[in-house]
Amino acid sequence: MTSERPLLKRSTVILVVGALISPWLLCQVWILTSAGDEPFETMPTCEADSMNCAHLGGGADFRMDTLVLVTNASFEDVQSNLDGYIEGTNGDVLTSNSDESSSYVHFVERTSFWRFPDDVAVGLTVEDDGTIRLELHSQSRLGQSDLGVNPDRLEGLHAALVA
Repeated sequence: MTSERPLLKRSTVILVVGALISPWLLCQVWILTSAGDEPFETMPTCEADSMNCAHLGGGADFRMDTLVLVTNASFEDVQSNLDGYIEGTNGDVLTSNSDESSSYVHFVERTSFWRFPDDVAVGLTVEDDGTIRLELHSQSRLGQSDLGVNPDRLEGLHAALVA
């Protein structure tokens, strides 16, 4: 009888843990089936009534406070900062085009707990020797609102690029 009691406790613990994590697991299945990767080949813009998108630069600022769009740094340094940001956030690069005067990268960054995929696009353009123009875009794939995640992400990305 005493050997049955630890087995019963273990089964109860497994059932309770399974019940607690099942909503998260179901959400992950929904995300995987609903939000497939679709690479952006050009810089997207936000729809006028969107609450799950943010954009900075290119004359299409949306849901962003004014940030400096030009940085006095070398193209290589800004590109290196971008690569470091993508690596640091475990971003998945979907599209990357670069030459000696411009760069465009579309990558996916995921929110921490629920793992919602958000598309992030970065455009870098050399204006002259040592001056780079930035254009940044972030949008959620799912939902009607991002709860401020995309503007916050662009502020962090901007800070990383101009560091």
